[in-house]
Amino acid sequence: MSTRERILAAAEELFAESGFEGTPTSRIAERAGVPKGLVHYYFRRKSDLLAALVERLPEERLDHGRVVVSGDVAESLRRLVAELNARLGASRLLSHLLWREADTHEAVREALQARFHRVVEQIRGVIIAASGDRVPRADVDSAAALLAQALSYRHSTARHAGDEPGEMERETAFIAGALELGAGRGAGAGR
Repeated sequence: MSTRERILAAAEELFAESGFEGTPTSRIAERAGVPKGLVHYYFRRKSDLLAALVERLPEERLDHGRVVVSGDVAESLRRLVAELNARLGASRLLSHLLWREADTHEAVREALQARFHRVVEQIRGVIIAASGDRVPRADVDSAAALLAQALSYRHSTARHAGDEPGEMERETAFIAGALELGAGRGAGAGR
């Protein structure tokens, strides 16, 4: 692992344990096993460490072909949620840390908001691809926002929650069922 990566890993652990404000760079250097000057060589300010950690979040974009089952919105959403949750699993500590620091760091808040909007777009695309565009656009938009909010909540509290398989199953099934019940009603409305 490079010196920069060791510093980032140490910062991630310590920020999660003690918070950003409660973690001096000297502790980061100690945990990383480097001189304090190297922390400032790679990251001029402590806030630069936080910005670098935001960039380490896993990419939430994925190929629709990997998750979409044509004609089956419920299964498509299950696959998407499973894929997004698997990506979260690789950065559970980082995700928790960034959600906590979003209240006091505008750059983190903006990065998480942009990420949320990308997830909404991802969900919207999966619903449209799976439903064959037979669900009114307003329903797709509402369903995508609701599922993204449920995922966002789960990801922000994941470090505290149990790792139950199918944790989002009820939410996913509810949203898919609501879309199926509403499919074709008011055709053209909101498209």
